[in-house]
Amino acid sequence: MAKTPAYSSEADYVVVGSGSSGAAIAGRLAQSGASVIVVEAGKSDEQFLVKKPGMIGPMHAVPEIKARVDWGYYSVPQKHLLDRRMPVPRGKVVGGSSSINGMVYVRGNRANYDAWAAEGNTGWDAETVNAAYRRMEDFEDGANDYRGAGGPIRITRNHTPQEGSLQFIQAASDQLGAKILDDYNAESQEGVSRMQQNAAQGLRYSASRGYIHHLKPGGLELQSETLTRRIVLEHGRAVGIEVEDISKKGNGGRRTIRAGREVILSAGFVGSAQLLMLSGIGPAQHLKDHGIEVVADLPVGDNLHDHLFHALTFHTTTSRMRGNAFFFARGVAKEVARPGKSFLANSVFEAVAFLRTSLAGDVPDLQLHLLPWSYVSPNQDEPIRHDVDPRTSLTVLSTLIYPRSRGTLRLKDADPTSAPLIDFHYLEDPDDLTVLAEGSEMVREIMRGGAFGGAVKEEIHPGRELTGQPLRDAILNRATSVYHGVGTCRMGVDELAVVTPDLRVRGVEGLRVCDASIMPSITGGNTNAPAIMIGERGADLVLGRS
Repeated sequence: MAKTPAYSSEADYVVVGSGSSGAAIAGRLAQSGASVIVVEAGKSDEQFLVKKPGMIGPMHAVPEIKARVDWGYYSVPQKHLLDRRMPVPRGKVVGGSSSINGMVYVRGNRANYDAWAAEGNTGWDAETVNAAYRRMEDFEDGANDYRGAGGPIRITRNHTPQEGSLQFIQAASDQLGAKILDDYNAESQEGVSRMQQNAAQGLRYSASRGYIHHLKPGGLELQSETLTRRIVLEHGRAVGIEVEDISKKGNGGRRTIRAGREVILSAGFVGSAQLLMLSGIGPAQHLKDHGIEVVADLPVGDNLHDHLFHALTFHTTTSRMRGNAFFFARGVAKEVARPGKSFLANSVFEAVAFLRTSLAGDVPDLQLHLLPWSYVSPNQDEPIRHDVDPRTSLTVLSTLIYPRSRGTLRLKDADPTSAPLIDFHYLEDPDDLTVLAEGSEMVREIMRGGAFGGAVKEEIHPGRELTGQPLRDAILNRATSVYHGVGTCRMGVDELAVVTPDLRVRGVEGLRVCDASIMPSITGGNTNAPAIMIGERGADLVLGRS
């Protein structure tokens, strides 16, 4: 039997992380003719669990399944959320978190990017990033001034939605005056719409599916099951990374991969910040406390923030989905027999709305996600398989999309295998709780709508008797992360920045960060699409195409 060749030890560019941004920047750099090594700690994404969109349910609900593709992080106790330690899922698999997310495709509000540019981040305004979005998309409606066709990421709508999902859209329009939108990712985001998903023909279109497996750029080498331990620095320049092989394909033990041109961190808001600090780039006193020699004193790990939601579940007769093992097993059997024909061919989410609470400024500050299934109550903090109400249901997630609270990410110790200390400071700013509570009452108003024709039978969770202060108190035990952490390697032009607008780490040559950690402020909606866009823009910047 022929011996499997060992992994390469040098390339023009070394990219740490094969997730949303990493796969995109690596694929585009390789397309340019450069040699690229992508290093990923997780295993292959070529598995039914990852490839089938509807497997998102058991992936997050069954701990034994989740452990196959997730790092298993938890936050530190959250002071303003009853000291809860909350799960922080991050993809430990090729494709990173784009291989384990809900595939809700949202670009964010165009005003988000103009705000970045107004802070001095030249090249990140709405029109410039629109070009990157158009290049990465293969949208089912085709190309126009805002949308792209023929790109690596296929974007579709669920063409067999539940009746209750369509009733929800009409009820949001009737009850709250929300405009029914055909495309919330085009000129205007405000309104209610069928959800767009990065899935097509029964396949999840993660960043790795689009930019690595389907694009198949020459010169790109993917080294999976390879843990990055630190950045190798020589005379103030990043020249490579030190890694540890977890797979049998590697040379065994620890080794160095050298970068002829640049090292690019795309390990996400946790991994990129952690690697910088382990390598001596971060808050000086914090690094000294852990015995790490300081290379650059930068505010790495600050500016951490995230989206948060509160789930309301209603028993309805116009959804067919039941959250039990038997119903799901039938769906799996159908999908195996006729791929793309069961509910597993689509994301579990079916509708989305962007609305305004009383605290909204120039743009909607509330997002509603519609899920035609029952949901866990009161929360998912414990790593167990939670039971859900067995009746057919609609769950609506009242989602805070512009949190005012800011947290930190810090090292637990100098061991790269130790989980870092993740502290979001959720709800530290009282306005954040107000948005969630107002959004919850808006959800109730929608669900009272005549468009449902009497199909809404009962508010299962949290229960309609909870209003006012009792509702706000209940949210403290019920609010859950949307898993959209950003900001720990903030982009900017001031002393609070970790990277410059061209994504270079301040004070270190040959090193960039390219992922959602660079966001100065979070985008209005799910962050997967913006993270892929950041990878596209990152390739432009590295190649001097901006």
